[in-house]
Amino acid sequence: MTRAEATGIATFSGDKVLDVWYPDPLSNDDALVAEMEGSDTARGVVRRVVKTVVPDLTRPPTGPEDAYLRLHLLSHRVFRPREVNLEGIFGVLNNVVWTSEGPCDAEGFALARAKLIADGRTPSVTSVDKFPRMTDYVVPAGVRVADADRVRLGAYLGQGTTVMHEGFVNFNAGTLGRSMVEGRISSGVIVGDGSDIGGGASIMGTLSGGGTEMISIGKRCLLGANSGIGISLGNDCIVEAGLYVTAGTVVTLDDGSTIKGRDLSGVDDTLFRRHSVTGRVEALSREGTWGGLNETLHDNV
Repeated sequence: MTRAEATGIATFSGDKVLDVWYPDPLSNDDALVAEMEGSDTARGVVRRVVKTVVPDLTRPPTGPEDAYLRLHLLSHRVFRPREVNLEGIFGVLNNVVWTSEGPCDAEGFALARAKLIADGRTPSVTSVDKFPRMTDYVVPAGVRVADADRVRLGAYLGQGTTVMHEGFVNFNAGTLGRSMVEGRISSGVIVGDGSDIGGGASIMGTLSGGGTEMISIGKRCLLGANSGIGISLGNDCIVEAGLYVTAGTVVTLDDGSTIKGRDLSGVDDTLFRRHSVTGRVEALSREGTWGGLNETLHDNV
């Protein structure tokens, strides 16, 4: 499927689209959103029904309504990360003040805040950003999210995933099955079923100088606390706590030879560790399991 069509409710500040909510991105039923039309004079916004048609999801988004539909399709698990073109999305989304009273235009927000307070409303600002929290628009079945501020709309969370308080999942990234997320899953990164992203662990993405390499984590992998990777991992791999492996990292193999980290990208059954005496980074062949996820914890159905 490369075409998408849905009915949503958009928040306008003048001609500027602040956000769009598509309750059911596979439906064109106006009745789902028609009753939400209206205005908020204190915030200076109007809510209107919009019908959005995206002829080709393989092409970049053309406007905020288009972009929001693509983000909804990802968080509703209609498409997986990388299956929808999000090139240039920062250029079509507007910067928004996200508040407990709803989205506000960043321009002139001080006046809007004053009007809200005068109405007896006490707006709390959660962020100033182009992307809202996923859970304000989509709550996927069978997941746990300890801190909703740390999962952006457009994240893909597989059923059985738990995102702990310090975990973070960006848009166009996520988990394909049961996973524990206590570290950072950057934009473009995919994590396989049964993998654990340890506390403070980091996976290099493609934004802000991260390059063009799309990184994947295989099934049943473990990234130790405060570890990081700039290469893909195959299935059943472990990265030792505190170790960061990039494409240019010199790695010593079982036989004593050395190669660059990029040459091990995607290889299964590998343990990456730092030798406690010499300090060299080693990649050792491994068998068995590191223990796996706590099945009771991830039984989120």
